[in-house]
Amino acid sequence: MIQSKGYGAVSADAEVAGLEFSRREPDARDVVLEILFCGVCHSDLHQVRNDWGGSTYPIVPGHEIVGRVVKVGAEVTSFSVGDMAAIGCMVDSCRECSSCQDGLEQYCENAPTFTYNSPDRKGPGTTMGGYSNNIVADEAFVLKVPAGLDLAGTAPLLCAGITTYSPLKHWKVGPGQKVGVVGLGGLGHMALKLAKAFGAEVVLFTTSPDKKDDALALGASDVVISRDSDAMAAQMRTFDFILNTVSAKHDINPYLNLLKRDGAMVLVGLPSEPLPVGVFSLAAQRRTLAGSNIGGIAETQEMLDYCAEHKIVSDVEVIKIDYINTAFERMVKGDVKYRFVIDMASLK
Repeated sequence: MIQSKGYGAVSADAEVAGLEFSRREPDARDVVLEILFCGVCHSDLHQVRNDWGGSTYPIVPGHEIVGRVVKVGAEVTSFSVGDMAAIGCMVDSCRECSSCQDGLEQYCENAPTFTYNSPDRKGPGTTMGGYSNNIVADEAFVLKVPAGLDLAGTAPLLCAGITTYSPLKHWKVGPGQKVGVVGLGGLGHMALKLAKAFGAEVVLFTTSPDKKDDALALGASDVVISRDSDAMAAQMRTFDFILNTVSAKHDINPYLNLLKRDGAMVLVGLPSEPLPVGVFSLAAQRRTLAGSNIGGIAETQEMLDYCAEHKIVSDVEVIKIDYINTAFERMVKGDVKYRFVIDMASLK
C-alpha cells in the first residue's frame, strides 16, 4: 500500500481537516502522481456535506488534479517519470459497454469509477481524491499536460473546462451562432472563454450587474441582467444555444423563451432540486432542453490540447490547503474569481 496524507471529512457535518490514509499498491498499468495542484469544485462541497446523498466517509475530495509522475508500472507506455500529467473526474470505467467503447466513459452503463467517493474497481474500498499528496490511477485515465500551460490554471480545466467544452462541441457551436451563458462562476467563465474561441457571439446572463466588466473581458459581447424583464424580452428568439451553468434552484423557463426555433439549452449546473419546465415553450418552437456530463478521456485530452493551442486556462485564486473550509464558505457566496486551486506544496 502507498501511504498518503490529505484533507477530508469524516462526516457530513464535519469540517475538512488533515488525515492519513492508504492507496492501493500500483499494478503494471498504473501511474503514480505527486499532486502539485488541485482545483476546488462546487461538487466537492456537495459531496463533503452529502447534499446529493450517497457520500461515504471518510471522504477526500478533489478531481481537478495536476501533478508530476513519480512512478510507472512495467506495462505503462504513455508516461515516464518526471512527466506532467493530470487526472479529472474519473479514474476507471467498465471499458466494455457501448458508451465506453465509444469513448464516452462518463456515461458508462455500469457506472464510471469517479476520482473520489466511488467503489474502486482495482482495489478495496473507496477512491480518494486530489486534496492529497499523491494518487494512483490506470494510465488509460491519466492525461498529458501540454507544455506551456500554467499548472495552477490548468487544474480546473479537468472539470470546469471539459464540462463546458463537451456540450459546446457536441452541439456544434461555432461562427455565425449566438450563444448564451447563464451564470458567471467556475463553469460560466470557462464557457465564455471557450464559446468565444469557438467563434460564436457570446452573451452572459447574470443577476449581478457588477459582473459586466469581467464578462466582457472574458469574451462576452453583451451582458443581460436576467432580472430585467425588458432586457430579457429584447432577446426573445435570438439564441441558437444556451449553456446554463447555475447549480442553484432557479427558473429556467425565461431562458427557454430566448431560443430560436430548434435552439437548445443544455444544463451543466446540478441543482439538488427538480426544475419545473414549461412544455408549451419547448413544443411551440421545437426547442431542446438537455443535460451534459463532463467528457470522455479522449475528449478531455482534446480539450487540454485545444486550450494549450489557444492559450486558455482558468482564472484562479491559489490557496493553501488549510484555507479550504474558508474557501468553501466563500464559494457558496460566489466570492471567488473564478476557481480556487490548492497548492499542494502547502500540505505538510
